[in-house]
Amino acid sequence: MTTHIREIAFDTETTGLNPNDGDRIIEIGAVEMINHIPTGKTFRTLIHPRRPVSADTVRITGITDEHLKDAPFFEEEHVIGAFLEFIGDDMLVA
Repeated sequence: MTTHIREIAFDTETTGLNPNDGDRIIEIGAVEMINHIPTGKTFRTLIHPRRPVSADTVRITGITDEHLKDAPFFEEEHVIGAFLEFIGDDMLVA
């Protein structure tokens, strides 16, 4: 019997590195892998941070306030719920 190991490799982009100063997540991206090989299934969402993104954030990520103006807020169920559904109970790789 062959064992299939499902892992989710994910990354986030943020407005900065200090949540105590109000920095927030602006993007979550994830890739499904079976036995360390990408399957082609992906997850991606932009998230409205309720604040402007800095010039450094735009330079690093390419994500601008314009990209985020209609994005959902992090706490909206379809944002976190959709991510949790995508990852299931499987191993996360950051």
